Amino acid sequence: MSNRDVEEVMEERGIQIDYTTLRRWIVKYAALIADEALRNKKTTNRSWCMANL
Repeated sequence: MSNRDVEEVMEERGIQIDYTTLRRWIVKYAALIADEALRNKKTTNRSWCMANL
C-alpha cells in the first residue's frame, strides 16, 4: 500500500492524517522495527529446499 492509500484507509476510519506524516513515521521507526524483528528471529536447525515439480 502506498502512503496515500493508508491515508485514505485511516480517513475512512475517522482518523485525519497526512501522507507526509506517515512518511516521516516510516523514516523514523523503520530501522527500529527491523532491529527488533532481527532480534526476535529464531534460528532454524534444519536446512530445506523447494523441489521443482
